[in-house]
Amino acid sequence: MPDHQKLLWEGWMLRVDELLEKDELVEIVHQALQQRHPQSGTRGRMGTPAEVVLRLLVLKHLKDWSYETLEKEVRPNLVYREFTRIGGERVPDAKTMVRWGRALGPKVIRQIHETVVEVSRETRVVSGRKLRVDTTVVETNIHYPTDSGLLGDGVRVLTRTMQYIQREAGQAGTRLRNRLRSVKHRLIEISRAAKGRGQQAEEKIQRGYEKLMGTTRQVLSQAKIFVEEVASGIKQATTRLGDIRLKAWVEQLKHFSQLTERVLEQTKARVLEGNTHFQDKVLSLFEEHTEAIRKGKAAKPTEFGKMVKIQEAEHQIITDYEVFEKRPIDAELLLPSIETHQNLLDRLPRLVAADAGFFSADNQTQAQEKGVEKLAVPNKRTRSRAVWQHQRQRWFRRAQRWRVGCEGRISVLKRKHGLLRCRYRGMDGMERWVGLGAIANNLIQIGKRLAQKPAQA
Repeated sequence: MPDHQKLLWEGWMLRVDELLEKDELVEIVHQALQQRHPQSGTRGRMGTPAEVVLRLLVLKHLKDWSYETLEKEVRPNLVYREFTRIGGERVPDAKTMVRWGRALGPKVIRQIHETVVEVSRETRVVSGRKLRVDTTVVETNIHYPTDSGLLGDGVRVLTRTMQYIQREAGQAGTRLRNRLRSVKHRLIEISRAAKGRGQQAEEKIQRGYEKLMGTTRQVLSQAKIFVEEVASGIKQATTRLGDIRLKAWVEQLKHFSQLTERVLEQTKARVLEGNTHFQDKVLSLFEEHTEAIRKGKAAKPTEFGKMVKIQEAEHQIITDYEVFEKRPIDAELLLPSIETHQNLLDRLPRLVAADAGFFSADNQTQAQEKGVEKLAVPNKRTRSRAVWQHQRQRWFRRAQRWRVGCEGRISVLKRKHGLLRCRYRGMDGMERWVGLGAIANNLIQIGKRLAQKPAQA
């Protein structure tokens, strides 16, 4: 790189540019891109170099941009063109980059993350003497879930899919009756009634829900008829491509019909029968893995997303992340975190720090048996004088002050790298989103640390 161009670069970005040249990182991406199709590596036109794909995805999450913004920002910027190795070539469009992101699934992103952690160890940014761990919620990209809103979503997506089928198959068989206008009126009626108070308002809400549920059942019945008519050949496409589309739309109808039926059941239980503690609630038809999680925040009592574990070593390097299918108990995560730390960095941490939610007597005993010298996890459920004196020791209080930095790191991840809300779809998308955010954080921290070393020397 010419010296005059380096003047335009931030110090940490120069170091990150050097780190991304590592063959191990490029090879991981290259192998993933070759596995998209059986003959991707031997047939077809030449694809975009793996190094460019890696750098574009890294830059996207370094800056927390959308794919569209990434395309617009890289096109006129000489620094970004040099960083991504695009140079004077045409910038790939946003849709192409979306396909690259999906090709690099959660396992590939984790491989990249582990390689970056190994780089931090090789460059002595991380030694592995310390470990701190915390959990947070990454929200899914959904609207606030209400029973009426979910029923409206179900009717809308089922009607839209049946319109596609009718357009492809023509007028053969049952004709679609569009009930979206009726559903819209019911939603407005329920919304207005919900603003009222007293018995009369509750009766209006129940009547509105009964009408809405009746309309939803009619739409579900029609969706079932459409599925049967496609299966029996009454509704047919005129082309081979049309047949493929019909099959895909039928699968979509089946999928969303099942979800909408679940929403009907929970609406009946919650609204008409008063059972507000209905198990396994559907919170979104499109991000069905979403959970309602309460972490005691005053500003946001209930968050809708997935629980994520973030664990760090020295210098704000995230050594591991995990997205949980079901919300775990924090105390169950401490010992696995120590084991993961040992596997990644080839040593036990001397100091382990976490908040009171991670405390249990078993954790304390087993951590000491493993060889952890200092375990700074407060026990706030005891009145034992010996325990309180232990927790007032200078090293314990210093460890807890260091532990608070994990909350700050989570805040940075949410503000700078997009972990406030996941904009990728599905559980795989959530894991990719969190992993790329952790990679972006680590690259910046490694770059800053390496940029300071010459100045310290």
